[in-house]
Amino acid sequence: MMVGIGLHVLVAVFFAVHAIRSRQQRVWLMILFIFPLLGSLVYFLGIYLPRSRLDRGDGTPVPGPARAPDPTRELREAQAAVAFTPTAQNQMRLAHAQLEAGDAEGAAATFATCLQGAFAGDPDIRLGAARASFACGRHAEALAQLEQLRRTDPHFRPEQTSLLMARALHGAGHPDAARAEFEAAVRRHGSFEAKVEFAIWAADAREFQLAHRLQNDLHATMDRWNRHTHAMNLPLIRRLEAAYAGVPRQH
Repeated sequence: MMVGIGLHVLVAVFFAVHAIRSRQQRVWLMILFIFPLLGSLVYFLGIYLPRSRLDRGDGTPVPGPARAPDPTRELREAQAAVAFTPTAQNQMRLAHAQLEAGDAEGAAATFATCLQGAFAGDPDIRLGAARASFACGRHAEALAQLEQLRRTDPHFRPEQTSLLMARALHGAGHPDAARAEFEAAVRRHGSFEAKVEFAIWAADAREFQLAHRLQNDLHATMDRWNRHTHAMNLPLIRRLEAAYAGVPRQH
């Protein structure tokens, strides 16, 4: 009996060391030592095994492109954390992971649960709920979340809030309000992302003169980039190129 218990503890210690070295969430340490047998099993299936498939047999990471990305890793870890300790923090983590993994409906449901708990006033949850609603195509619902966020926390991530509100206004069929919101975001923040989102809107709204002006401005910016900066902004660039596929050439 004592040998069996000791073995469970040793396995839990092994996974705890792995969790520390691989910079996993601290909650795993608590899970492993409170529930050494079940905790070790869940850690092995949810963290250790998927991670080991991304590594070489000697434990060193595969460099460069040979190491395949695993976009669902955070989702699996968040689900495992909620299964053991369904705290508000873990629910928030799960909601964000679901949204990043493309499960907008699941994220919206999890965010709705978070908004009924102790952290209902947390602006990060409110913004996440708006992002999830927008991803689900529920633009009016996203606008309601964003308007409440602006009333209660007007200085919380103002650029993200403004751009999402502009996109939601466009989706809800309010082109004039959307344009005004985009213009305000570009004027206030002037970031590449803000200009790209405005340009995508202009292309979709068939505001071709504005679209060409913004396109020229963006190309002047990108011409000064190095390869690393270009790679970092590649998702935005691809969205921009897709939006401009239907824009007539400038004469």
